[in-house]
Amino acid sequence: MPAKKPTAASKKEIIPLPGKHYARVTYSPAVKVGNLLFISGQGGIDPETDELVGRHDLVAQVRKAYQNIRAIVEKAGGTMDNIVKTVDYVAPEALPFYRETAAVRREFFKNGFPASTGVVVHRLLLRDMLIEIDAIAVLD
Repeated sequence: MPAKKPTAASKKEIIPLPGKHYARVTYSPAVKVGNLLFISGQGGIDPETDELVGRHDLVAQVRKAYQNIRAIVEKAGGTMDNIVKTVDYVAPEALPFYRETAAVRREFFKNGFPASTGVVVHRLLLRDMLIEIDAIAVLD
Protein backbone atom coordinates (compact mmCIF):
# COMPACT_ATOMS: atom_id res chain seq x y z
CA MET A 1 0.00 0.00 0.00
CA PRO A 2 1.54 3.36 -1.01
CA ALA A 3 2.19 6.00 1.65
CA LYS A 4 -0.41 8.72 1.95
CA LYS A 5 0.55 12.10 0.57
CA PRO A 6 0.56 14.79 3.24
CA THR A 7 -2.44 17.11 3.09
CA ALA A 8 -2.43 20.88 3.50
CA ALA A 9 -4.00 20.38 6.92
CA SER A 10 -1.13 18.16 8.06
CA LYS A 11 1.37 20.79 6.92
CA LYS A 12 -0.25 23.70 8.74
CA GLU A 13 1.27 25.10 11.90
CA ILE A 14 -0.78 27.03 14.42
CA ILE A 15 0.99 30.12 15.75
CA PRO A 16 -0.20 30.41 19.37
CA LEU A 17 -0.07 33.47 21.59
CA PRO A 18 -0.72 33.63 25.33
CA GLY A 19 -3.39 35.74 26.95
CA LYS A 20 -6.99 35.74 28.11
CA HIS A 21 -8.28 36.60 24.65
CA TYR A 22 -6.86 33.57 22.86
CA ALA A 23 -7.77 31.26 25.74
CA ARG A 24 -11.47 31.92 25.13
CA VAL A 25 -11.84 32.22 21.34
CA THR A 26 -12.27 29.43 18.81
CA TYR A 27 -9.70 30.59 16.26
CA SER A 28 -5.93 30.76 16.02
CA PRO A 29 -4.02 34.04 15.95
CA ALA A 30 -2.32 32.77 12.80
CA VAL A 31 -1.79 29.68 10.71
CA LYS A 32 1.41 29.00 8.79
CA VAL A 33 1.37 26.80 5.70
CA GLY A 34 4.74 26.52 3.99
CA ASN A 35 6.16 30.03 3.96
CA LEU A 36 2.71 31.69 4.06
CA LEU A 37 1.36 33.13 7.29
CA PHE A 38 -2.36 33.89 7.51
CA ILE A 39 -3.06 36.26 10.40
CA SER A 40 -6.56 36.41 11.86
CA GLY A 41 -8.29 39.78 12.02
CA GLN A 42 -6.85 41.95 14.74
CA GLY A 43 -8.63 44.83 16.39
CA GLY A 44 -7.70 47.05 19.27
CA ILE A 45 -7.95 44.14 21.73
CA ASP A 46 -5.18 43.64 24.25
CA PRO A 47 -4.70 39.84 24.16
CA GLU A 48 -3.41 39.75 27.74
CA THR A 49 -6.43 41.49 29.30
CA ASP A 50 -9.04 40.81 26.59
CA GLU A 51 -9.99 44.50 26.80
CA LEU A 52 -10.60 46.90 23.94
CA VAL A 53 -8.01 49.68 23.77
CA GLY A 54 -9.01 53.17 22.67
CA ARG A 55 -12.78 53.15 22.84
CA HIS A 56 -13.99 55.65 20.22
CA ASP A 57 -10.35 56.26 19.14
CA LEU A 58 -9.62 54.81 15.70
CA VAL A 59 -5.91 55.66 15.74
CA ALA A 60 -5.39 53.92 19.10
CA GLN A 61 -7.25 50.85 17.87
CA VAL A 62 -5.23 50.71 14.64
CA ARG A 63 -1.98 51.04 16.56
CA LYS A 64 -2.96 48.17 18.88
CA ALA A 65 -4.08 46.03 15.93
CA TYR A 66 -0.68 46.49 14.27
CA GLN A 67 1.10 45.78 17.55
CA ASN A 68 -0.85 42.51 17.72
CA ILE A 69 0.00 41.72 14.09
CA ARG A 70 3.68 42.44 14.73
CA ALA A 71 3.70 40.14 17.79
CA ILE A 72 2.16 37.35 15.74
CA VAL A 73 4.47 37.68 12.74
CA GLU A 74 7.51 37.87 15.03
CA LYS A 75 6.35 34.73 16.90
CA ALA A 76 6.30 33.03 13.49
CA GLY A 77 9.87 34.17 12.78
CA GLY A 78 9.20 37.18 10.58
CA THR A 79 8.97 40.95 10.72
CA MET A 80 6.51 43.53 9.47
CA ASP A 81 8.55 43.56 6.25
CA ASN A 82 7.13 40.08 5.56
CA ILE A 83 3.54 41.37 5.43
CA VAL A 84 2.38 41.40 1.79
CA LYS A 85 -1.36 42.05 2.15
CA THR A 86 -3.74 43.63 4.65
CA VAL A 87 -7.49 44.05 4.71
CA ASP A 88 -9.07 46.78 6.86
CA TYR A 89 -12.67 46.21 7.93
CA VAL A 90 -13.89 49.65 8.97
CA ALA A 91 -17.04 50.56 10.89
CA PRO A 92 -19.01 53.46 9.37
CA GLU A 93 -18.50 55.72 12.39
CA ALA A 94 -14.72 55.46 11.87
CA LEU A 95 -14.76 56.70 8.27
CA PRO A 96 -14.29 60.41 9.10
CA PHE A 97 -11.03 59.48 10.85
CA TYR A 98 -9.78 56.77 8.49
CA ARG A 99 -7.16 59.00 6.79
CA GLU A 100 -5.48 59.39 10.19
CA THR A 101 -4.54 55.71 10.12
CA ALA A 102 -1.99 56.37 7.35
CA ALA A 103 0.44 57.80 9.92
CA VAL A 104 0.16 54.59 11.97
CA ARG A 105 0.86 52.45 8.88
CA ARG A 106 4.01 54.52 8.32
CA GLU A 107 5.13 53.65 11.87
CA PHE A 108 4.89 49.92 11.20
CA PHE A 109 5.84 49.61 7.51
CA LYS A 110 9.26 51.22 7.12
CA ASN A 111 10.37 49.42 3.93
CA GLY A 112 7.37 49.71 1.64
CA PHE A 113 3.69 49.14 2.13
CA PRO A 114 1.86 45.86 1.59
CA ALA A 115 -1.05 45.58 -0.80
CA SER A 116 -4.17 46.65 1.06
CA THR A 117 -7.93 46.65 0.79
CA GLY A 118 -10.38 48.70 2.83
CA VAL A 119 -13.91 47.46 3.36
CA VAL A 120 -16.69 49.35 5.10
CA VAL A 121 -18.79 46.98 7.17
CA HIS A 122 -22.11 47.52 8.88
CA ARG A 123 -20.58 46.75 12.27
CA LEU A 124 -17.82 44.70 13.90
CA LEU A 125 -18.37 42.06 16.58
CA LEU A 126 -17.64 44.36 19.50
CA ARG A 127 -19.86 47.43 19.59
CA ASP A 128 -17.01 49.92 20.20
CA MET A 129 -14.53 48.28 17.84
CA LEU A 130 -13.92 50.62 14.91
CA ILE A 131 -11.58 48.54 12.78
CA GLU A 132 -10.31 45.01 12.33
CA ILE A 133 -7.23 44.23 10.23
CA ASP A 134 -6.17 40.88 8.85
CA ALA A 135 -2.89 40.20 7.13
CA ILE A 136 -0.93 37.74 5.06
CA ALA A 137 2.85 37.41 5.32
CA VAL A 138 5.41 35.54 3.24
CA LEU A 139 8.16 34.31 5.55
CA ASP A 140 11.74 33.78 4.43
